[in-house]
Amino acid sequence: MAKLLSGPPVFTHPEWTHSNKSNYKNAELERAAAERLMAESERRCNETANTTDKTQKDVNKKLEQRIDDIKFWKKELDDKLDEITTETDNLLAYKVRLEKALEACIEPLHIAQECLRNRVNRKDIDLVHDDVQKELLKEVEMIQGVMALIQKTLEQTDEQIRLNRKAKYKLDKDLKDKGTALDIDQYCEELRNNSAGLAFRDGVAKIDANSVTPPDWEDFSDANILNAEREKCNSINLRSMIDGILQSTANDMKKQCEVVNTAFNCRIDETKDTKGKLENHLAKVFADIKNMEENIAVLEKNIADKEAPMKLAQTRLGIRQERPNVELCRDNVQYRLIEEVHQISASVESLRDALAKSNSSLKGLVRRQLELQEDIQVKSNTLMIDEVQCMGMRKSISIEKF
Repeated sequence: MAKLLSGPPVFTHPEWTHSNKSNYKNAELERAAAERLMAESERRCNETANTTDKTQKDVNKKLEQRIDDIKFWKKELDDKLDEITTETDNLLAYKVRLEKALEACIEPLHIAQECLRNRVNRKDIDLVHDDVQKELLKEVEMIQGVMALIQKTLEQTDEQIRLNRKAKYKLDKDLKDKGTALDIDQYCEELRNNSAGLAFRDGVAKIDANSVTPPDWEDFSDANILNAEREKCNSINLRSMIDGILQSTANDMKKQCEVVNTAFNCRIDETKDTKGKLENHLAKVFADIKNMEENIAVLEKNIADKEAPMKLAQTRLGIRQERPNVELCRDNVQYRLIEEVHQISASVESLRDALAKSNSSLKGLVRRQLELQEDIQVKSNTLMIDEVQCMGMRKSISIEKF
């Protein structure tokens, strides 16, 4: 042991001193580096804390701004949705008016066509293409034109309702999406560092390929609003046009109905007047027939009354031919008897001629009677058709504003 303790030293004193100084220096350097690193770390902690806090505040501010933007566009969309919904309801009411107007045309058209069918049953000379016929045909054509116009307007209305509903659907969908986005952003705005449910989510710090720019986002809602406004204006214009169509068509139909009724009344009055004149003539013909029959009876009696004077004259002449010899004288009696026979013969011939003419006249009067009775029956049939059947139906026509 003593031998080991007394052995030669390994290092010299200067080496020992240098080693100590070197350790002091290295320790000082390491301590200085550590102090600098701690200072840098503190600076970086403070800087990142400030940056994070500032960034968080900026994010919160931008979230608030975004929420305000969403609320603004949501209100714009909501207001436009109310407008297009109200306008669609108004247009639906106008569609009902059009349907009722179309239905209201059916009865007047049926009545006008039925009047035309009834008037085909007029007879003989009364089957005339008169003003009533012309106006009825015009009325049928007008009502059919009105119905075609209303039907076309109905189709336009259906199409506009479809476009309104399409615009409303886009607004609804946009509103729903913005409602969802508003809920999400409000939830995000309310989140804080100590909120529950926070977690790391890998891969979220990126721009989604399907995302749009803020101008595109605004343009999308603006386009929906402009489209809804355009369809609303089109719908309002269409309702104004429908008002005009319903008013003008109702006025036209009412005016034409009055024209037809006036034509009917004039024709009925004319027919009644003609029928009255025919009946007056028939009464006179009846009187003439009666008088003619009495005249014929008088003539026949007068002809019969001539038989006795003729027999007497001819008997006298026959008897006087039996006078003997020179007594068979052509005296005044003979000449007068012969003249009497000729006179009676001429009288009878004259009476027979008058009788023949009277019989012929009676036949003519009877023919006129039959013709007048037939014509009166024709006029009665026409009056039954025009006054009772046609005008009876037309009284039920009531054309008011559709």
